Amino acid sequence: APVQSPTVIPSADPFADVAALTGVEAAAAHARDAVDALLRHPMVRRDPARLAAASALRGAKAYALIAGGTPTAGDAVTRGAIRATAEAVHLAPAWRQRPGQVLARLHLLAARNSAEPDVLGRPRAGVDRARFEQLLRFGYGATAAPGVVVAALVHGELMALNAFEPGGELVARAAERIVLIARGVDPPGISVPEAGHAELRRAYADALRAYVSGESAGVAAWVRHCCDA
Repeated sequence: APVQSPTVIPSADPFADVAALTGVEAAAAHARDAVDALLRHPMVRRDPARLAAASALRGAKAYALIAGGTPTAGDAVTRGAIRATAEAVHLAPAWRQRPGQVLARLHLLAARNSAEPDVLGRPRAGVDRARFEQLLRFGYGATAAPGVVVAALVHGELMALNAFEPGGELVARAAERIVLIARGVDPPGISVPEAGHAELRRAYADALRAYVSGESAGVAAWVRHCCDA
């Protein structure tokens, strides 16, 4: 299970520090090139809204696979994932000013049918508040790090903190999608990083454990994995 670390990163731009780790810059550039090529496709220019809807649905089904659910419309995990991914494009503008509210909304959507009303939209009791607040500050603030790196770190931090229960995994993965949109990597929200995570789900678990270790090599491995996805 993810564990918490009491460490609060002292750097003025910790995300840029991560981007400088071994192999991260090249992996991020490759991921951005792949998304840019997708965005140049004629179909994207013709009907971006339809493609964004299809991306959200495919991403939600991938969430269910990663979480051990059954990717059908009747599955509770899939329903929560569909709700969360469907709102990603609409929530992305708010991420720039109110990331905490965006995460709360994602939790409401993801866990509506599986959590008690008094915990919906709230970080779990006992979460490392300093680290969580740090994530909110750096997750939307100015940074020299590529957007792909920021998205990976938001995803990894939410998982490492186990910030929301239940449904925290869905919140973390939906947050990655939102950051990719908000940071301008994929403004229309048509890429499907969740499908990459699902296809690489054995590597996903290993990379996440490496990230949670806090070692520089493990953090770099996680970000490179997210770039691959």
